Amino acid sequence: MRSAVAPLSWRNELGRLLRLAWPLIVNNLSVAGMQFADAVMSGRLGARSLAGVAVGGSVWFFAFTIGLGVLMAIAPIAARFHGSGEPGLIGRYTRQGIWLGLAYSMPVILAAQFIVEPLLITIGIDEEFRALTAGYVRAIAWGAPGMFVFLALRFTSEGIGETKPIMYTSVFALACNVFLNYCLMYGKLGFPAYGAVGCGMASAITMWLIAVILAVYMARHRAYDALRLFVRVSPPRADLLREIVSLGLPIAVMVTAEAGLFNAVAILMGTRGTEITAAHQIAINFAATMFMVPLALSSAITVRVGHELGAGELRRARYAGGFGIAVCAVFMTCSAVFMLFFRDVIVRLYTDDPVVQQIAISLLLMATIFQIADGTQIGGAGALRGYKDTRIPMLINTFAYWVVAFPLAYLAAVTYRLPPNYIWGGFVVGLSIAAVLLCWRYARISRQLLSKAGEAPGVT
Repeated sequence: MRSAVAPLSWRNELGRLLRLAWPLIVNNLSVAGMQFADAVMSGRLGARSLAGVAVGGSVWFFAFTIGLGVLMAIAPIAARFHGSGEPGLIGRYTRQGIWLGLAYSMPVILAAQFIVEPLLITIGIDEEFRALTAGYVRAIAWGAPGMFVFLALRFTSEGIGETKPIMYTSVFALACNVFLNYCLMYGKLGFPAYGAVGCGMASAITMWLIAVILAVYMARHRAYDALRLFVRVSPPRADLLREIVSLGLPIAVMVTAEAGLFNAVAILMGTRGTEITAAHQIAINFAATMFMVPLALSSAITVRVGHELGAGELRRARYAGGFGIAVCAVFMTCSAVFMLFFRDVIVRLYTDDPVVQQIAISLLLMATIFQIADGTQIGGAGALRGYKDTRIPMLINTFAYWVVAFPLAYLAAVTYRLPPNYIWGGFVVGLSIAAVLLCWRYARISRQLLSKAGEAPGVT
């Protein structure tokens, strides 16, 4: 075996991890940059627009993460086939993923047009910015088909270790989104000024553009020839769709459980007035930006573990997962220290409103507390995806975020009307529970696989 002639080394593993991860880090930071640009540019239109984009973005993101999670199943499938030297089997999963993404986008568009506004009224979103929120969601939802096709292609490319095209596409998306925001939000270069709704329109157009760009690149670049991605137009196949959904649906629930918690809290904040909603958007936007690095590392960990398992290197797979989790935790420790000392400066980048600034600073202090747990749990989730272990992690996340964290946040926000930083206490508790349980699960699963193969679980 390879491990017999090449001893495990943290330096070698760090190099392999970062080669996969750094383009994904750029990709995720570009995505965060789009969210940052949306927040800053809508903030310049006033607190109403910022709050409308914040809550509207949370509603959209909830729907987006379901499709994201299901299509993420393509990455570990592709990684296993790539590691085992069977790339010709990958393309059929990509084509089925595209069908799946297009099918899911239809109810997303319909819900955005006809269900979101009544839902916002039912929840009790402040009337001051409710119409802006609904208009933003209706606009951005038209980009759903493009986004889900892009994700099917992205996770295929990611699974075989080709992460640079994803980076290039995302950098283009950032530039395109900012330019279109400038035109459609502020009414520049001859366009009408659509305000917050223009922000949603800009995002939708960008989603279609990146899908086309990545599809053309993958069709023409020889790195993908062996995958046979576009050799034919395959009809939907029930067996392959069932395999993707069986693996991806628990991932979707897992991702949505966490993202849904953050978005549900954003909606709860929307019941507390414009200033609190705007402050929450500022603090969560910056915390999410820092989270983009371990999120990218998590994807790279999935690929690293999948490649080693596909090659039959069980000890290397276990080491790759554990090492990746540690790297995520270390990065988020540094992030927490940075936010602790520079939170005043961070908030001033977003707004000049002194009331919003004060609330946002208190929320960033809470963010420094949950950063380390957040990095650890996403690293653990990525390692488990590499093992195709998704059902128990789904239950762990659902318990941590919706049985424990959300009720705490709801009590603080609605029942007792406590200050915003108390509402964020739910994040601290939920993320900490998830981090501990996912790491325990990873240690158990990886050890069991080694034991079945008759190998010792040590990493030296």
